[in-house]
Amino acid sequence: MNRKDKMTYSDDYIISSMDELIEVINDMGFVPFFENEIGGVPLEEHIDPKCWYGGGDFWDAWEWKGPVIKEAKCAYGKFLRNKAMYISPKWFHDFANYRRDGYDFDARYDDGLASFYDKELFELLDSKAPVLSKTLKKDEKYGKNGKKGFDTMITRLQKQCYVVISDFKYSMDKSGNQYGWGIAEYSTPEKLFGKKFINNVYKHSPEESYQKVLKQFRKILPGADIEEIERILR
Repeated sequence: MNRKDKMTYSDDYIISSMDELIEVINDMGFVPFFENEIGGVPLEEHIDPKCWYGGGDFWDAWEWKGPVIKEAKCAYGKFLRNKAMYISPKWFHDFANYRRDGYDFDARYDDGLASFYDKELFELLDSKAPVLSKTLKKDEKYGKNGKKGFDTMITRLQKQCYVVISDFKYSMDKSGNQYGWGIAEYSTPEKLFGKKFINNVYKHSPEESYQKVLKQFRKILPGADIEEIERILR
């Protein structure tokens, strides 16, 4: 990948390996996985076609997700317009503080800003983390003939940065080869990142954190209007 010291999304570059993706995450701070309202931003538009949807080797951008989360120690989840995004360790605590509006989950619930059903799911997840999505659904009887709304609630908890995806687990065949789509494993940022996150997440006011995040997005998206950036950050 040809790159310069300070990358922006206006640069013409192609990501061909997991190591190159980690470089971009650390440089940019925020790397959406899928396309969104601002063109030229997501991994989807910068990935080598051979590394997308099994275009070449099986080991491609879809299988990189779990290893990238672990190696880069980055956050991954549905943070941007209900779509997945990588956020580097440098930027996640400010992003989370802004999205949480300065609240931990208990305080949010006590102030009437979270539903009982969100609280029920969050507390179950927190007690079992890291935990697979299918385990959460089974334990709380979400599904066709049970409770409804799992996908909506788990997406909302990610958007609010109380929940992150900590890994993806794959089914294995008799020969020990993985197959199928990875199953999301969930955790909380507090449990996944520990004291480094806990000691920094509420270090600034939510507005200060938002302005820091907005400034970084304006830096990496030099061609975007501020209104466009503010809209995708909501």
